[in-house]
Amino acid sequence: MYRVLIVEDEDIIRKGIAYTMDWMGMGCTIVGEAANGQEGLEKIRELSPDIVLADIMMPLMDGIEMIKRAKEECEASFKSIILTSYADFSYAKKAIDLSVSAYLMKPVDEDELKEDVAKIISEIEREHEYFQFTEKKISVEEMPEVFIKSDKENDYVQHVLDATKEHYAEKISIESFSEELGVSASYLSRKFKDATGTSFLDFLNKYRVQQAIRLLETGKYKVYEVSDMTGFTDYKHFNTVFKRYTGTAPSEFIN
Repeated sequence: MYRVLIVEDEDIIRKGIAYTMDWMGMGCTIVGEAANGQEGLEKIRELSPDIVLADIMMPLMDGIEMIKRAKEECEASFKSIILTSYADFSYAKKAIDLSVSAYLMKPVDEDELKEDVAKIISEIEREHEYFQFTEKKISVEEMPEVFIKSDKENDYVQHVLDATKEHYAEKISIESFSEELGVSASYLSRKFKDATGTSFLDFLNKYRVQQAIRLLETGKYKVYEVSDMTGFTDYKHFNTVFKRYTGTAPSEFIN
């Protein structure tokens, strides 16, 4: 069951969402409620929810600030849905900047909320599969076919994945791909994360580390040579990234 926290200062709305929705049928369980942003932040720390539904305008701390602080301060990773009565673009933009999964106007449409929760659960499951995939060190070449959703807009993402596999040893970035494709970097970043469940930089680093592992396992190359061959122009940065994803330094990995 996926753990859901509801943060809403209006008691009737909060209880209505908690007790009228078929959460069990959606594979979820309500693990807690909070009546303001400060209490919500404490609940996130305490309960480690998978999904947080939060109103924007609340006492003590608004929903945007609560989500921002939770992402900065808490180790737990969660998806968030913003609920608001305020059709204000500035709020929507802040929510997008925080990678909020959905932005719903109140009164909440039950079917729309169900669709958003189902989408979020799919994202969480895809991310779990992705991390299992990287931990098992399965061939990265298989990933695009396995993890990219069927969507015309994801042709951009498929292009980025294919080009990254071909040019990972070169200086590449989401900005260079966005310029090549004629779209904004923020749009391409968002589409990439929606389709793969991870950021482009995270994918690039993991792909480079996997290639580095293959080269190190041959025993033919020194660590600094592998660093250059896999696109890490800075040797210290290579060591840092390699250890982050494998738990060991390149030199220790060889031994």
